[in-house]
Amino acid sequence: MDYKDITVGIVTYKSKKVLFNCLKSIKKIKKIIIFDNSNDIDLKRDIKFFNPNIKFVLSKKNLGYGNGNNKIINICKTKYLFILNPDTILHKNCEKELLKTIKLKDINFSILSPISKDKNFGAIRKNKKFLKNNLIQTNYVKGFAMLFDIKRIKKIGMFDKNIFLYLEEIDLCKRLILKKHKIFINNKAKIFHKGAKSSDIGFEFEKCRNWHWMWSKVYYEKKYSNNLIVYFKYIALMILILIKIILLLPINNSKKINLNYLRLSGLFNALIGKSSWYRPVKVNN
Repeated sequence: MDYKDITVGIVTYKSKKVLFNCLKSIKKIKKIIIFDNSNDIDLKRDIKFFNPNIKFVLSKKNLGYGNGNNKIINICKTKYLFILNPDTILHKNCEKELLKTIKLKDINFSILSPISKDKNFGAIRKNKKFLKNNLIQTNYVKGFAMLFDIKRIKKIGMFDKNIFLYLEEIDLCKRLILKKHKIFINNKAKIFHKGAKSSDIGFEFEKCRNWHWMWSKVYYEKKYSNNLIVYFKYIALMILILIKIILLLPINNSKKINLNYLRLSGLFNALIGKSSWYRPVKVNN
C-alpha cells in the first residue's frame, strides 16, 4: 500500500481564491481529481498550468457537494479516495499519518479523517472510543476531509443524491454506522479548515446556506425520526421565523428579512416533501 493507492478529490464552486493553497499543501498524493460545479473554463486553464496531471471535470450544472463527490467516486480508479474541501490545508505530516493507518492490517475502516483543531472535535467529544495507533473511533466526522474505502462507500450507496448542501456527510456516516462500518479519526494527521470559505460569492452563498441548512435539517430528521414529531417541531420554528420577519418589517432590514424568508422557505419545502431546488444566483468572480 502506497500513496499511489490514494486519489484526492475536491468539489469546487467559485473556489479559486482558496483552491490553490489547498493544492499546494498536497505533497505526497499525486492523483488529484477536481469536479467544478461552476463550469469555470478559466479555472480549468489555470489548473492545467499549475499541474497538468490534475484531472479537472467541468459540470454544466451545479450538482452540489454530495453529488459532485459521487461523480468523483465513480471515476476514481484507486482503492482509496481522500475528499477535501477547497478551503482546507494539509499539515506536512497529514498524508504520512493517514498512510500509516491505511497500512494497519487490523483496522478495517470505511472512513478515516484527519483532525482539525476545533472543526471536527465535536465528533470526538461525542460517541468516542480511543484506540492505539493514534486512532479515535467515532460515529461521525465532518465532511471537509474524509478518506474513503471506495468499495465500502459504493456498497452503502455513496452520498444521498437528494441533499444538495449540508448534512450529506452526517447522513453517510449514519448509514455506515447502522450497517456496522467503522469510522476513525487519526489525531496525528492534522489539517486546517477555514470554514465557510469554499465559495467566493458573498451574500449569494449566505442566502443559499440559509435555505439549504433548514431544508437539510428537516429532510435528515424526517429520514431517521418520527415524522409527526418533526412536523410539530418545525412548524413551531416556522411560526417563530414568521414572527421575526414581521418584527423586522418596520426597520426595513432587507438583508435579515431576506435570510429569514429563505429559512422559512427551506423549512416549508422540506416539510411538504419538495426537492432541494434552491441554487445560488450565478455571479462573476
